[in-house]
Order: sequence, then structure tokens, then C-alpha cells
Amino acid sequence: MKLFYDRASMRHWVAEQHQSGHRIGLAPTMGNLHSGHLRLLDVLRPHADFRVVSIFVNPTQFGPHEDFDRYPRTLERDLEQLSAVGCEAVFVPSVEEMYPYGRDPLTRVVVRDLENRLCGAFRPGHFQGVATVVSKLFHLVQPDIACFGEKDWQQLAVLRAMVRDLDMPVEILGCPTEREPDGLAMSSRNQYLSPEERQRAAILNRTLQQSATAIRGGLRDFRMLESSAMGLLQKSGFDMEYFSIADAETLEPAEEQTLQIRLLAAGRLGQTRLIDNRPVEDAP
Repeated sequence: MKLFYDRASMRHWVAEQHQSGHRIGLAPTMGNLHSGHLRLLDVLRPHADFRVVSIFVNPTQFGPHEDFDRYPRTLERDLEQLSAVGCEAVFVPSVEEMYPYGRDPLTRVVVRDLENRLCGAFRPGHFQGVATVVSKLFHLVQPDIACFGEKDWQQLAVLRAMVRDLDMPVEILGCPTEREPDGLAMSSRNQYLSPEERQRAAILNRTLQQSATAIRGGLRDFRMLESSAMGLLQKSGFDMEYFSIADAETLEPAEEQTLQIRLLAAGRLGQTRLIDNRPVEDAP
């Protein structure tokens, strides 16, 4: 497994692979890997000759009072996991390597509308940070294809819009959310939950499933369903930010005629922020 810490060596290796006619796949991560991250490599396998995982905790997507400093960093264990599953290359840049001119770059990538709703309304600037760092990674690694988890559906929508609007020659694949046995979406932040919070956390996924089942059964009063789900989750101990029944592409509130519906939710249990989503057609 190749390991790169700087932009120059990463670019040199990628150029060699492209000159040999090889396809490059990229899985951007912030490390602290779990089976959901490793699943990205499985999704990329049929589409790429060489798969690159980037490990970079990106400061520009964290707000002033968020968990950048305490975000779990487990590089040695991450590299062991990636080597065990046959990953071909890992890119581990420092903050100074990614932002040599400072952490507040003059140039940022803004995906209007999509970045300001749902999570973006509660985390101002977050998706600018995500889009900017992913754009930089695309330029450095020059992947033919990149894979992102569907757990953060809004992020996936933002990046698909960025690639489309800026004519980036990168195909974006979504990887279905990996879940714990009780349905909780896997996340590096789950380890922040207390034992009691962890027991209650799966209610988020169950509420999404129940709401999706109701829509499949013919319910079309989406705003009432959103309000009901919010109330149920609040009573279960969540400090909810939103529960949205939305158009899967635009993330605007779904209407009766909306063809592709996605249910998305975010809230806090104690100090831990959890997000999840479900497509309507995925309901049992």
C-alpha cells in the first residue's frame, strides 16, 4: 500500500497511473474508519484499477464551537485496516499541506441553495468547507470516480451539483449507509454517546422507516408527518434540528407530485449530533 503525505508525491504517482491507462478511484474520509468507510472501497473495486483513500480532518468544515479538536484521530489503526482490505494508496496530508496559504482560503466553492438548507442552516459555512476541500482533493488525486456514503445525503447532493456545474470529469457514486444491528447509522461520532444515549439513538432510524412506510401507504400530508415525527423524537430525548420530507435532488420540501422523495433528519442526543436519512422506496 502506497502512503503519501504531500501533494507533489501524490500527483506524481497519479500521473504515472494515468499514463499507464489505469483508472483511479477516490474515497475521501476524515479517518477513524469503520466498516462503512471500508465499504466505499468495495463499491469502487469494479470501477477503478487503483483506489485512493484520503484521510484528512478538514478544519474549514467545522464551525467555531464544533468538535474539530476532539474529532477522533486514529491514523495507525486506520492504516492497518486499509492495508488489510487491500487498499492501493492512502493520502494523509497535514492541514498546512492542504492549506499552505492559511486555513481561510480566498477561494471557496459555493453551491447555492443546497448548502444553506437542512444541515447547512444549522452549520453555516460547513458545506462551503466540504465542497472546497473535495474540489482540492479532486485536483490533487484526479480520480475518474469518487465514492461517498449516503448517510450524509445533503453532502452527496452538494458534491454532485458541484461536479455537474463545474464540469469536473469525476463520476460520483453513493454508497448505501452501513448500520449497526439496531439500525443506527454508523458514524465516527457514535462513540461520543453514553450507554443510555446509545440505546435511544436507534429511534431516529425507526422513525424515518415508519414515516417512509406511511408515505408508501398513501399518506400525502408531508408537513403533518414531519411535525409528528419531530414531536416523537423530541419526546424520545432528541434535541431535533429538522425532520424533512424532501425532493431527493433539490432538497426542497416534497410536494404531492414529487417523484423521488428522501426523508432526512438531524438532532442531538446529549452533546452528540446525529444525522440519518431514508428513501421512501427503501421502507419495509
